[in-house]
Amino acid sequence: MVRRTDTRQRMLDSAAELFHKQGYHATGLNQLVAAGGAPKGSLYFHFPGGKEQLAAEAIRQSAERLCDTLRTVVANSPDVITGIENVVDALATSLDESDFQRGCPLATVALDASGESETIRQACADGYTSWHTLIARALNSEKADELATIVLAAVEGGLLLAKTLHDTAPLRAIAPHLRATLERELS
Repeated sequence: MVRRTDTRQRMLDSAAELFHKQGYHATGLNQLVAAGGAPKGSLYFHFPGGKEQLAAEAIRQSAERLCDTLRTVVANSPDVITGIENVVDALATSLDESDFQRGCPLATVALDASGESETIRQACADGYTSWHTLIARALNSEKADELATIVLAAVEGGLLLAKTLHDTAPLRAIAPHLRATLERELS
């Protein structure tokens, strides 16, 4: 017998993937239920707030997972600047391997639905804030907050351009510039 939490987690995992690739509006309720391998009534049983609640929870899960990955990559690098370069490389590789379907797990939904849903906007904002905080702590400098914003904005912009152009060059181009900026600002 499938446990309730298994169905709920399957729905979250499949929703996270669908929202990541397609965005909020292009992902329908029937598609969410089918991809989660759940009966139709399961959506509102597990997510009484419907698609909006499912999206917010899937976004939070995606943000946490990427934050864990970022933390691991930076921790396993010889220094924070190399760690950021390694993160950029990992994101570029993931984007390329997904045939340019999987950019930032938040950006597609943030652009698509955060203007009309405070719940979704807040989930996206919390995700971006968690990444920003991680980067700022790793930089450990008086300028850490400002530099973390620059890193996050550059990576997000690079991901968007790379996904749109079907070419990782824009994303990979930011790494040496981030290195130069961080070395200059942290010295």
